[in-house]
Amino acid sequence: MSKPRIVAWVSIVLCSIFIITGCASKDVYTPPPGVVVTYSAPSSGLYMGSPSLAILPDGSYVASHDFFGPNSKEADDSKSRIFRSTDKGKTWKLIATLEKQFWSNLFVHKGALYILGTNNQHGQMIIRRSDDGGATWTEPVDEKSGLLHNDGHYHCAPMPVTEHNGRLYRSFEETDKSKKWGECFISFTMSAPVDADLLDASSWTESERIPWNTEWPGGGFLEGNAIFTPDGELVNILRHDTETGGTAAVIHIQPDGKSEFNPPDDIIEFPGGCKKFSIRFDPESGYYWSLSNWIQEKYRNPNPERTRNTQALIRSKDLKNWEIRAVILENPNFKITGFQYTDWHFEGDDIIFVSRTAWDDGKETPPGCHDANYITFHRIENFREKVD
Repeated sequence: MSKPRIVAWVSIVLCSIFIITGCASKDVYTPPPGVVVTYSAPSSGLYMGSPSLAILPDGSYVASHDFFGPNSKEADDSKSRIFRSTDKGKTWKLIATLEKQFWSNLFVHKGALYILGTNNQHGQMIIRRSDDGGATWTEPVDEKSGLLHNDGHYHCAPMPVTEHNGRLYRSFEETDKSKKWGECFISFTMSAPVDADLLDASSWTESERIPWNTEWPGGGFLEGNAIFTPDGELVNILRHDTETGGTAAVIHIQPDGKSEFNPPDDIIEFPGGCKKFSIRFDPESGYYWSLSNWIQEKYRNPNPERTRNTQALIRSKDLKNWEIRAVILENPNFKITGFQYTDWHFEGDDIIFVSRTAWDDGKETPPGCHDANYITFHRIENFREKVD
């Protein structure tokens, strides 16, 4: 073999190694963990928000999300999209787009699918119903058709709807826009009889509203879980803004709606409690379970609220003392990666969940962990036995 041919052959090999090893990483697609439900390029200025998940009576799954970010028009022209999977989450199809639907959760009640949230960022409280699995929806035009509050400014997240003793419960916050983030939220819980027309505003009652007091420890509470303790007491367990990142706030709600929050006694240790989490009770194990953005010691930094690179499975017998069972998702790049705002359900021995996922896919990098470019679907098999 002549010398020029040897040089050419070596050049080809080196070029192949350059490509295979990822030196040209921006041309290689690296998907996030789980199944991609949908994607939005960071350069679009449309970030993925508010993932929610429901299991329909026929066993298919429905997922939703909204858009936020500089090009989303979230303040006055928000949009949510509905996806459906008929193969247990392996593939997803877009089936509907809802105008003026934001910060919303899906839930199934008496065979119908509902979506409950606001009509815009800090907008009015609304609910819609679908009788065909999410393809078509009612319009909340007045107090009889899903407009639950037409005054004030409201905030929430895709929080669970809890059924207990013939009523449905769901947390919300009113927003005092004169105050800064965290301290601006006024917490309360809505409820309605299970047999009521959920689109009729008169079906719903609410608990006493609790505004944040700046003398309390921390910087505010939001995105609460309306849930019942083992003793049958209704509590609202909220995300708690704090420098440590590991506490939650507990509001106690009496049957007449009177509410009490007495810190520091009503501030509990909760791994990852400064970011959104959802709590559900599992009758089979007798535990309350949650997925949370626990901050492992190796990722601890001065901004816990923007540390969302870990999703941990945690549980509690009493809603007060929580133990970490397993790390479900993790990526060391905590500045860019976010597995966050998970919404989830029990399905037999498994937990299924959707995540608002920020991920450097090798093509475009999200501005930060908060500004997600994916909605992803995940399954935790045999979750009751899961332990690291």
